[in-house]
Amino acid sequence: MKNILTEENISKLKEELEYRMTVKRAEIAKEKMEAAAHGDRSENAEYKEACANYRENDNRIQYLLTMISTAIVIDDKSIDRSVLGINCKARVKFKEDDEEEIVSLVTTLDAEPENMIISIESELGKALAGKKDGDVVEVNAPSGAYTVEILEVL
Repeated sequence: MKNILTEENISKLKEELEYRMTVKRAEIAKEKMEAAAHGDRSENAEYKEACANYRENDNRIQYLLTMISTAIVIDDKSIDRSVLGINCKARVKFKEDDEEEIVSLVTTLDAEPENMIISIESELGKALAGKKDGDVVEVNAPSGAYTVEILEVL
């Protein structure tokens, strides 16, 4: 799956990757070596924990490498601000319950759905992307379809 990310997102991922591959790996290797020096590894809780930390770090490294290598990188600075896209906000109305909200569209890494900061890859994000003031969209969410009107692109 390709994730839509900004240059800033990629930079943060690369920074974390560098940290995990150098500093974090060295810390874990030291912990593992110290724990192994305590004796029988089969009954050594510190050693087992160090091994678990190594696996967890390695899994995160693999995730970061995948995110970086499969990302679709967009330039969010040159986006047409008259339509909804990455790092754009809009005042919308959820037709079924007649509620207005300010929705921000962001990348998957920056999403906070509980604060209406929505991933552009979510069902709502996909429905809103590329739309402008006055457009009405149907959102096909797993919990059921609903209608949203874009009152104003901010």
